[in-house]
Amino acid sequence: MSTLKDEVGPNKMLFTLKDGSTSFVFPVNPEEVNISRSKGYETINMLEHGEFDFAQGEKVKEITFSSFFPKVYDPSYCMDVKYFLDPRVALDVLNNFLISKQPMRFIISGTGVNVPVFLISLNSSFRGGEPGDIYFDLTLRTWRDSKVEKVGSGAAGSKSGSRTDLKKNSKTYTVKAGDSLSKIAKFELGNSSKWNEIYKLNTKIIGSDPNRIKPGQKLVMP
Repeated sequence: MSTLKDEVGPNKMLFTLKDGSTSFVFPVNPEEVNISRSKGYETINMLEHGEFDFAQGEKVKEITFSSFFPKVYDPSYCMDVKYFLDPRVALDVLNNFLISKQPMRFIISGTGVNVPVFLISLNSSFRGGEPGDIYFDLTLRTWRDSKVEKVGSGAAGSKSGSRTDLKKNSKTYTVKAGDSLSKIAKFELGNSSKWNEIYKLNTKIIGSDPNRIKPGQKLVMP
């Protein structure tokens, strides 16, 4: 997770959410912005070998920060007065962004942050002694368009190739002296009652009698 701090002064760096032609500039810069990055992965538990992690690419980034909408404009920490809104009006703008089903753009001027996002979380609060001010925490998630391949002859060929690869990569077991299907099912599948699943996949190799397996036969495992 990286942290972006506002070190260039409150009137230099602008934090903006842009929804089409509507631009909303936050009146008070947050002290810092946290950007969370992580990689997706899937954990597979393989019998007799333990756990393996398989990378699945970068996850969606999360951007979080906190600030407040002041009731009274103060040039020492507020943005230019043309961006100043009543706190309740400003909060309504964010609420509309929250329920919107269209992505918007989050921009921090003077940085490389200019990304399409959804506003997914907004929490607001009031503090005693500061009447009219509204504090908030929000979370943005970066948006990316999903790409779907067109179905056609090329896709069909690719699918066919995938089936062939799957068959080549199927796990096999070589029968040893003293083996039985229930014994193989116990050690390879963890349950001796699954012997019938092995038999169904290997009927042509074993023959009509599932009790007559021979050493050296290579059986495909479920």
